[in-house]
Amino acid sequence: MSKFIFHTVETAPEKSKPMLEGAVKQMGAVPGLFAVMAESPETLKAYQQLHQIFMNCSFDAEELTVVWQTINVEHECTFCVPAHTAIAHSMKVDPALTEALRNEEAMPTEKLQALHDFTLAMVRERGNVSDEQMDAFFAAGYGQQQVLEIILGLSQKVISNYTNHVAKTPVGPMFEQFAWTKKRN
Repeated sequence: MSKFIFHTVETAPEKSKPMLEGAVKQMGAVPGLFAVMAESPETLKAYQQLHQIFMNCSFDAEELTVVWQTINVEHECTFCVPAHTAIAHSMKVDPALTEALRNEEAMPTEKLQALHDFTLAMVRERGNVSDEQMDAFFAAGYGQQQVLEIILGLSQKVISNYTNHVAKTPVGPMFEQFAWTKKRN
């Protein structure tokens, strides 16, 4: 059982309260991830800021979803996969793309497949991608900016995925309709 505290607006440290109040105002409730992160206001703030910064990068909604979900699935985060499925729905991303990511299936376009493959290589190789992997990514129409933005997205997802792992964050009612577990071969 998790020994982590899942804060409410009332129990959170003072510096975290405004961020949790903002979540309630925006989403109607405090997501489990935020409830855990509230114990460290700096971590919660960093996560929220990284999320917003990544949302404002050069990737469109489909590409953001590919980066997030590729990392979430590879990290086997049973909280973030459902949460980002909900986010993808709110961004009007084709549910077929989201399902392909959740089920580790081929992407609908060559460009999205190249983004998925390169993001996966970044995670698995800890950034030590080969020249061939970099060349394939660039050949698909991406550039140095997008390599750096994948690193930005990865930094956001490491914070959330690892937090959810150590805290054993339950999906909760907010995302339970999108519950997910990794399929085993």
